[in-house]
Amino acid sequence: MAKILVSGGCGYIGSHTIVDLIEKGFDVISIDNNSRSNPRILEGIERITGKKIKNYKVDLCNFDDTFAVFQENEDIEGIIHFAAYKAVGESVEKPLMYFENNLNSLINLLKCVQEFKVPYFVFSSSCTVYGNPDEMIVTEKTPPKPAESPYGYTKQMGEQIINEFARSADAQCILLRYFNPVGAHPSILIGEMPIGRPQNLVPAITQTAIGKLNKMTVYGNDYDTRDGSCIRDFIHVSDIANAHTLAIRYLQEKKNTTKCEVFNLGTGNGVSVLEAIKSFEKVSGAKLNYEIGPRRPGDVIAIYANNDLAKDKLGWDPKYSLDEMMKTAWEWEQRLKADDTIFSGKPAELN
Repeated sequence: MAKILVSGGCGYIGSHTIVDLIEKGFDVISIDNNSRSNPRILEGIERITGKKIKNYKVDLCNFDDTFAVFQENEDIEGIIHFAAYKAVGESVEKPLMYFENNLNSLINLLKCVQEFKVPYFVFSSSCTVYGNPDEMIVTEKTPPKPAESPYGYTKQMGEQIINEFARSADAQCILLRYFNPVGAHPSILIGEMPIGRPQNLVPAITQTAIGKLNKMTVYGNDYDTRDGSCIRDFIHVSDIANAHTLAIRYLQEKKNTTKCEVFNLGTGNGVSVLEAIKSFEKVSGAKLNYEIGPRRPGDVIAIYANNDLAKDKLGWDPKYSLDEMMKTAWEWEQRLKADDTIFSGKPAELN
């Protein structure tokens, strides 16, 4: 079995990707310093897959500690790099922290790719690289506009770094630009666990519905969209996870035509913030307590994916509907409330 290193393996998308990799026959190890993730999520992965995952609690900004992981695992065949700070609003408030963390961690990993001759590298990028595009439906060839946040700039810079690195290195690279991952694994054993007040829409919705938050805010209803709220492309996290496995296989099978290729990962359907709320209310039967607030700095008005390239070249086929995304997100939120040991130091009964 090929060994794949997942950085940020205790995080939201990383944990779901580990599950998908294991189910497709890969051997997996994780690096995650748990500064913004909960290590208890590894128990859920083990319950789903029957495999115990080794996680190295290492800060990727520390090169020596990162290097030591590769010394211990010289048979790593591929890396999927998730570990990064990702909150748009926080990045506006703390730009230097985002540039330092997100770019230094990437550079340290690429140094190890070069030193240990790791052949495959998949980067967790984002639709934020497009900025505020001239057209709502973006393809991989859509010219990027200036990013709307420091977080977006770290993804633009990360892509540039990898492109330049790929020109001289032996590694083959893929940049996966995904849109808005939501939902939870259908087993409801793993899901999103935001630290502090959530800055993404769906956990804000579910935490408000469950009572963790008294009220949520819709940031702006005066945009030039069909109902005045921002439009996004919501994609189920398990569909996103599967694309990373397909990307590794694509490189293994030498199907890539250049050393660094790019793929959009979205459903291709634009959904407004208010439409997402209506979908949640329908599947949950709960009436959401929300208010309309001012626009939030860093938010793109409207963007969704043309995903033809990922479908044609990777064989990717997203399966979950918006209602199914909301349903699994709500079931996960209810499970978190029922099993508060996930957040405590006590052993959890994940069943």
